[in-house]
Amino acid sequence: MTIPGRWARRIVRGGRLRRLLCWFIQLYIRLVYLTNRWTVEGFGEPRRLRDDGKSFILAFWHGRLLMIPMAWQRLAPMHMLISAHRDGRIIADAVTYFGVESIPGSTRRGGTAALRTMLKRLEAGDCVGITPDGPRGPALIASGGIVNLARLAGVAIVPVVFATSRRRVLRSWDRFHLALPFGRGVFLWGEPIAIAPDLDAEGLEAARVLVESRMNEMADEADRRVGHGPPLLESSTAVMRAGQSDGPFHLATLTRLSPERLAVGAARSLGAARRRGER
Repeated sequence: MTIPGRWARRIVRGGRLRRLLCWFIQLYIRLVYLTNRWTVEGFGEPRRLRDDGKSFILAFWHGRLLMIPMAWQRLAPMHMLISAHRDGRIIADAVTYFGVESIPGSTRRGGTAALRTMLKRLEAGDCVGITPDGPRGPALIASGGIVNLARLAGVAIVPVVFATSRRRVLRSWDRFHLALPFGRGVFLWGEPIAIAPDLDAEGLEAARVLVESRMNEMADEADRRVGHGPPLLESSTAVMRAGQSDGPFHLATLTRLSPERLAVGAARSLGAARRRGER
């Protein structure tokens, strides 16, 4: 979501105006949450990790950031990686209303200091939230930064997504989903994705594609459940059906597929994601 440059500069520079806007944003998030009928699936996964005293990385697309604070429900201390850009400063101030602290930086550029901070937070037992396609895209394409962080910290990546039946998809680079009140909503939590500490460059790329494809499949499924979008690809649907026997929303079958089938499925998902990002 991008605020026009002139207005964004005025808001950032004007303390009172920025605080008012952030207060309005958090109020709107609460309004949408209270006036929609929500279904939550897979929340047992992050809860189990926290019960075991484990930290993890929360992954969600930039365009579906709006309602994530309500999915989190203050499960644990959360630190969200947010761009130091003026838009990011507004988001950072808004999420503090939900007990989420911000870490300025990016997984793509100038992220050395942010990486050190995130590693410290994870080592201390907290959780970190990242938009793998932020802060400037391309949309729905994960950067390698989230996988590298998980490898260095020795923690899992837990994807989450929301969708609402009533929404506006903005014409921003991230196709920002502006959820609207008085409809239905769904939060889907995915199974934790473990990243081996000894992966080489090829293994890291395969892990990146796995994170990206799983997040896109979850986004498609969330949209489908609230009445949006075409049916899932046949290959994705087969994986979904196989995974449903393990719980509310799981893609465990992905990890049991052969490398050849996994590569084919990831390539299809990657192509679909890129086509969506170009539109």
